[in-house]
Amino acid sequence: MTKHNQIQLFEEKKVRAVWDDVEEKWYFSVVDVVEILTESPNPRNYWKVLKHRLKKEGNETVTNCNQLKLLAEDGKMRKTDVADTEQVFRLIQSIPSSKAEPFKQWMSEIASFRIDQMQDPELGIQQALADYKRLGYSDNWINQRLKSIEIRKDLTDEWKRRGLKENLHFATLTDIIYHTWSGMTAREYKQFKGLKKENLRDNMTNRELVMNMLAELSTKEISESQNPETFGDHIEVAKQGGEVALNARLELESKTGKPVISPLNAKKVLEQKHNESETTEISTEI
Repeated sequence: MTKHNQIQLFEEKKVRAVWDDVEEKWYFSVVDVVEILTESPNPRNYWKVLKHRLKKEGNETVTNCNQLKLLAEDGKMRKTDVADTEQVFRLIQSIPSSKAEPFKQWMSEIASFRIDQMQDPELGIQQALADYKRLGYSDNWINQRLKSIEIRKDLTDEWKRRGLKENLHFATLTDIIYHTWSGMTAREYKQFKGLKKENLRDNMTNRELVMNMLAELSTKEISESQNPETFGDHIEVAKQGGEVALNARLELESKTGKPVISPLNAKKVLEQKHNESETTEISTEI
């Protein structure tokens, strides 16, 4: 069963969701749904009480929820109750809320659009473009970010083709690539930028994105050329790919006198763009 964790937005509120490729259905975080519908300050407790009541009433359709690992507020993957579309619709019927109908419509649109994306991947790119623009990212940054997604996928496809496992190997090799060209692991890089659960690449400047793209592209190209067989071989290839970007980074810094790696994150930059009407060098980064 292949699952893809995503964050969906309903009226600017986050709903953690998992798309199951095999079953071709969404699973939504029950706590997130409850929080939106009830606006309760303690949605976990609200769901606990509601779940107990529904069980007493014999409503097994809603209460027999799966548990899947979703990204928690502390940045860790933790098990939480999830419900498919049918279960969420039944849950909505149990919660008096003015948001019930618009939320049901939103869920239907999300499910339908994901099926369409599977048939036409270009729709996914268009949706990503629209989402980034809505959040305030510059057109230049968005173009770089979409290209970085393509390059990353090419690299992970190469790793998969050679038998590497996503949960077992990808994070280690990615950390090696990051550390080689930037001097930091992914965790250290996020801490440097003041991030917690946010996506690191979504918080890179144009220069950082370009260097990471070069590192991942180089890793993929070197892998295709050297045909690594063992995981140790892949580690060496990842280092070589990162070194290509490291050399480019050092050369650029020596020519410009400006550091490539920046503590800036998207929140800071977008807030600055919102507060300043004039265009500055920093505001064009993200």
